[in-house]
Amino acid sequence: MPPAGHGISAEHLLPASLLDFLACATPHAWLEWAMAHPQTLLIDHAQCEKKAASTAMNLLYRYVDQPLLLSKMSQLAREELLHFEQVIKLMEKRGVAYHHLSASRYAEGLRRHVRPNDPERLIDILIIGALIEARSCERFARLIPYLDEELAQFYRTLVKSEGRHYEDYLLLAGRQTQAPLDERIAFFVACEAELISAPDTDFRFHSGVPA
Repeated sequence: MPPAGHGISAEHLLPASLLDFLACATPHAWLEWAMAHPQTLLIDHAQCEKKAASTAMNLLYRYVDQPLLLSKMSQLAREELLHFEQVIKLMEKRGVAYHHLSASRYAEGLRRHVRPNDPERLIDILIIGALIEARSCERFARLIPYLDEELAQFYRTLVKSEGRHYEDYLLLAGRQTQAPLDERIAFFVACEAELISAPDTDFRFHSGVPA
C-alpha cells in the first residue's frame, strides 16, 4: 500500500539522537504488514501503552529512594495511561473491539538479558526502557505517511512524548553508576536490532518482519 502522504518524513519528525541510538530502521516489510492488520495495530498499541505504564509503576514501587526516578516515572506512567485511554477511544470510534493479544517476543527477548542484582539490574531495565520507547517513537513516525489524517495526527503527538521518555530512561540509567555505559547500551542496541529484523509469525507493534 503506498503512503497516503502527510508531507513530513520520519527522519524530519525524529530527533537525530534517536535515529543514531537505534541500530536500524523499521523494515519496510513491517510497515506493509501493519497496513494489512490495522485493527491488530491499534489493539497491540493499546497493550503497549498499558505495559509501559505498568513498567513505570513497578519502578516507582521498587526504587523509593531515588527522587529523580520517582519524578520521571510518575510522569511517564500518567502519560502512558493517557495514551492508552486515547487509543481505546480511537478504537471505539472505529468499531475495533479491545481484546487480549499474546505478547510479541520483543520485550522478553530483551529482558532475558537483564542481570539479577542491583544496580546492574536497574541499569539494564532502564536501557531496555529507553530502547522500547525509542523504537515505539520511530515506528509511530514511519507509520504516519501510511495513515488516515486522524490517526496520523495522533501519532505525531506520540512521537514527541515518546522521544522524551527514551531520553528520561537513558538519563536515569546514567545516574546509577560512575562507570561508562557505552558497552552495555551497545549490547542491548544490537539485541534490539536483531529482534526487529528477524522473522515473526504474528504481527505485533514490536514484531519483526513477516516470516
